[in-house]
Amino acid sequence: MRRLSMALLAIALALALAAPAMAQSAPDTAPDAAFGAYQRGLYLTAFNEASKRAQQGDAAAMTLLGELYANGFGVGRDDMKAAQWYKQAAAAGNRDALFALAMFAFEGRAGARNTTEAARLMGEAAKHGHPAANYNLALLYLQGQEFKQDFARAAELLRVAADAGNAEAQYALATMYKEGRGVPKDAKQAALLMAKASIAGNLDAMVEFAIAQFNGDGVDKDESGAARLFLIAARRGSPIAQNRLARILMAGRGMTADATAAIRWHTIAKQAGAGDPELDVFAARQPQAVRDAANTAAQKWLAGDIMAR
Repeated sequence: MRRLSMALLAIALALALAAPAMAQSAPDTAPDAAFGAYQRGLYLTAFNEASKRAQQGDAAAMTLLGELYANGFGVGRDDMKAAQWYKQAAAAGNRDALFALAMFAFEGRAGARNTTEAARLMGEAAKHGHPAANYNLALLYLQGQEFKQDFARAAELLRVAADAGNAEAQYALATMYKEGRGVPKDAKQAALLMAKASIAGNLDAMVEFAIAQFNGDGVDKDESGAARLFLIAARRGSPIAQNRLARILMAGRGMTADATAAIRWHTIAKQAGAGDPELDVFAARQPQAVRDAANTAAQKWLAGDIMAR
C-alpha cells in the first residue's frame, strides 16, 4: 500500500476546491465569480472576489484565499496568511480548509511539522466527508504510526472515499478485497473496484484489472479486452503492462501475434527494469531483421517520439 504522499495531498487539495465544494457557501441565485475566475487562471480577480465574500463570513471564500496565498496565485506566496485563512474557514467547519491545514502540518508549513496535529485535522476533515481526507486517514491506519494499525477501520474510510469517486481509494480498497485485509476476501468486489479506478484513469488499477480480465479472476474472462487495456497502460508508461503486452503479442492471445511488436515492448519494459527471460529467448530466436525493426521502434519510444507511442 502506498505511503502517505505530500504530492498527493497537494493534488487532492486542488481537487477538493472544485466547484461543488465552493458552491456550498455561494448564493444559489448567483454565479460563483471567485471560483470561476480561479478556474480560468484569473487569480487577482479571484482574490478580489473572494476577499469580498470572506468579509461576509463565507468559509469557502476564506479557503480560496488560503489556496491563493499557499500557492502564490495572484498574490505573493505567504504560508502564514494562508494558514490564517484556512484556520478561519476550518473554524466554520469547512472540510477543504481542515484538509489544507492537515497538509500544512504534515509538510511543516507555517510552523513546525506536526504529524499528530495533521492526523487530528485529517480526521476532522474525514468526519465532514472529505474524500481525500478519508483516503489519507486510511493510509495512516494502514501504516500504524499515528494510529494503531487497523485494517478494518482503514477499509471503512476507503469505502467513503471510494464511493465519492476517489480513484486512489477505489484501487486501495480493491487491493484489500483482493488480499482479504480488513474485509472478506472477494475477487468480484476487487475487480469491480479495480474497474472503477481504471475508468477514472488510475494506472495501477488499469493494469490490475487487465490482469483480472485476462485470467477471469472476479470478472468474466476477456483476453481481447485485457489486451486493449494493457496497450493503453503500456503507452502510459507502465513497465508491468509493457511486459504483459509483449507476452500477449508473443503468444497471440487476445491480440494478433506480432514478433516485432512483442520484442519492441519487451525492450521498453526491460529498460524500465521489467526483464523477462522467456521473452529474451523468444527475441533471440527471431530473424535479425525483426530484431532490428523492434529495436529501432523501441529506441524511438524511449527517446520520447510521440509518433512512436
